[in-house]
Amino acid sequence: MEIQLDARGRRRAAEKVQRRRYVKDSLWGYAFLLPQLVGLVVFALIPLVSVFALSLTQWDGLSPIQFVGIENFVDQLADADFHTALVNTIYYTALVVPGGIILSLLVALGVNKVRGKEIYRVIYFMPVIASSVSVSIVWLWLLNSDFGLVNTTLHQWFGIKGPQWLTDSRLVIPSISIVSIWWGLGYNMVIFLSGLQSVPATYMEAAQIDGANRFQVFWRITLPLLSPTLFFVTVVSIINSFQVFDQTYVMTSGGPGRASYTLVYHLYNLAFQKFTFGPASAAAVLLFFIILVLTAIQFALQRRWVYYEG
Repeated sequence: MEIQLDARGRRRAAEKVQRRRYVKDSLWGYAFLLPQLVGLVVFALIPLVSVFALSLTQWDGLSPIQFVGIENFVDQLADADFHTALVNTIYYTALVVPGGIILSLLVALGVNKVRGKEIYRVIYFMPVIASSVSVSIVWLWLLNSDFGLVNTTLHQWFGIKGPQWLTDSRLVIPSISIVSIWWGLGYNMVIFLSGLQSVPATYMEAAQIDGANRFQVFWRITLPLLSPTLFFVTVVSIINSFQVFDQTYVMTSGGPGRASYTLVYHLYNLAFQKFTFGPASAAAVLLFFIILVLTAIQFALQRRWVYYEG
């Protein structure tokens, strides 16, 4: 009996020590998470709730706030400027997302099998470190129709008169898309390169032994195993493309006319040029739901083409 009581006492003492250690570890965990949680609440959740609340009002920043219900949403859905911004943003997304993904994947495939891939990775990633504003200013000079380096090179080397890259309404969105693809190439390439290096070499070797050529190995082996990485890059690229602003603001100011007038530029115009914060917030909420729906559709469709090994 005494032995049983002694064993129970030791067991209870051990359980108390474990509970104390668990509580202590939990407190340390929450302590390390606290700065991130505070930042999330202050810089994300509170602004998000404020935008939703402000979208139901009329306010110019100075006069009293007036509640108008869903009037701002109705006005935005009927606003020609909002329609133009949505069409331009979709056009930009249709160029940037597939173009950026295909080009970065090709670069990753080329870099994956060469020596010194770390050096190439750094070189391609360097533009990502630069701010979007500085990149836009550099490309604003490169694409200048009168004295830009691109048109000057076309004229001196090939005798071709360069196009009006940023002043032709037909070329302005493709021109901005080129800048965005170049700027984001290194980021996507690094992610694809990481995905390629995680593909088991035994699968490709087995396919080559069975007589598969390089294209068949890529299409049947590499691409399916790379589909989770491709899915991630696609989701992030679409979200970023719908939020394009810096390039259009610095390079074209939404012009010529409304040819590069995007959704976030529309928000900027309403909020900080017209000082109509209610309609601007309503447009922001609509943009939020557009991105949310597109992301939800991609997650719903991933079951059909994304392959998770194991």
